[in-house]
Amino acid sequence: MPATATATATDPGNSRTRSWWGWGYTDAHPDDAECLEMGALLPGTLARPLPIPRVADLAIGTPAVEPPPSLAHLVTADPAARAAHAMGKAYLDVIRALRGRPGRIPDLVARPTDDQEVADLLDWAGEHQVAVVPFGGGSSVVGGVEYRGDAHRAVLSLDLTAMDRVLEIDAVSRSALIQAGALGPVLEEQLRPHGLTLRHFPQSFEFSTLGGWLATRAGGHYATVHTHIDDFVQSLRVVTPAGTGTSWRLPGSGAGPSPDRLFLGSEGTLGVITRAWMRLQERPRHKASASVAFADFQRALDAVRAIAQSDLAPANCRLLDPGEALLSGASHDGSSVLVLGFESATAPVDDRLAIALEMARAHGGTGEAPKAEGDAPADAAVSAWRSAFLRMPYLRDGLARMGAVVETFETAATWDRIPALIDAVRTEVGAAALKATGHAATINCRLTHVYPDGAAPYFTVAVAGRPGDEVAVWDDIKAAATDVLHRHRATITHHHAVGRDHRPGYDLQRPAPFALALRATKNALDPHGILNPGVLID
Repeated sequence: MPATATATATDPGNSRTRSWWGWGYTDAHPDDAECLEMGALLPGTLARPLPIPRVADLAIGTPAVEPPPSLAHLVTADPAARAAHAMGKAYLDVIRALRGRPGRIPDLVARPTDDQEVADLLDWAGEHQVAVVPFGGGSSVVGGVEYRGDAHRAVLSLDLTAMDRVLEIDAVSRSALIQAGALGPVLEEQLRPHGLTLRHFPQSFEFSTLGGWLATRAGGHYATVHTHIDDFVQSLRVVTPAGTGTSWRLPGSGAGPSPDRLFLGSEGTLGVITRAWMRLQERPRHKASASVAFADFQRALDAVRAIAQSDLAPANCRLLDPGEALLSGASHDGSSVLVLGFESATAPVDDRLAIALEMARAHGGTGEAPKAEGDAPADAAVSAWRSAFLRMPYLRDGLARMGAVVETFETAATWDRIPALIDAVRTEVGAAALKATGHAATINCRLTHVYPDGAAPYFTVAVAGRPGDEVAVWDDIKAAATDVLHRHRATITHHHAVGRDHRPGYDLQRPAPFALALRATKNALDPHGILNPGVLID
């Protein structure tokens, strides 16, 4: 293959139907019987599941604006398309849809095919006070793709998924120029013939785009080293109401503040990321994984810290507390479970796994490296965790149909704060849930990403809600969680972005001078204030 090649988008052959109101595919949702079985595990849930909502039952009015003839071919006012672009996939979005209260539905949905069309749509929106909400796969769980308020005449959802091609591959530099609307599977399918991969696999991989990952600084499957999409960015192209800019393609630079860093994590409020040069890898050929059980959660934390502070750099180093281990099927005896995984494109990784297992056993863990591939099945706990990881959002939606409040939040803190932080969340968030519902909540914790200086705890809260008032219940629980995180100097979000739901915590965390600079940047790049209003700043 020459040093530089072009690639075209491919059809993965996926004809399954996406759910407009819940996670993923409609054919993967739990049926009524499964919902009832799950509801029985949470005393106080509904006697029967809420019906699956229909677009036809929504009050979707006539759009407040019409696009000019030059842009009309890019825009639709179809009710189903508008409903599918009204919300993300957080618990609040799901329960609002189930209760028939989805919030403000966009007036129009646009699907541009190139940068110029994006720029033309922004120009038109600015002239007519139309709010523009950039939209990738719509998997936001923090209110990042919806419009709240009435300060704008109309709302346009800017869907970038028609811009989904790998435009160029540089095999010498091992990088590729990729359009921002490429969904995870579409992106990887185009890289596969070249033996390359971006290898960024968030839980939302099937239903999120490269642009969404960049705009939210998404976390991927790597538990160490390359934990965020930031680590793979070589250059960005961004269309703003004030103009279009492209950063230089460089392996590194000390030339002032990074222009890429300005837009990474900007969540569509400063500009629309339309393409990026991304660093690629050879596809891994060597993999090894194992699980380790711990009777003592604190000793498990110590083991994970020791591994994170070594030079082993596992691809997977996820610690499940007893509740999380039970929920995923990784353990049934009250143990905490550490899931370890290593991978490489160049050399076997068995030795690294063996060293990590030895370190874990030195902290009271029990577990052995599996036999060589072909001699034995994969580690049962590892397999159970992987299956549960992908299935969990569907189960959450099934429980939501039973009136349960089931949601997650994640954070990160330094190691010295982690034990007290986890204890405080279990105690104080549990107390808030009990006060809000009259029912005891289940609060589980897992570490999703680990660093030499800290870790990212990820919490799951499940409790029977107050029928018809589930949104208020979660708001109370979330407020308690935000307070705990702030007092323990833990970030309001490690990889789920700020959106609108995390704004109170983000405002507390963000330094005041930086807030001034961010507002000034917003005013300079988006003088009409049309881009994703309410996200990050007012």
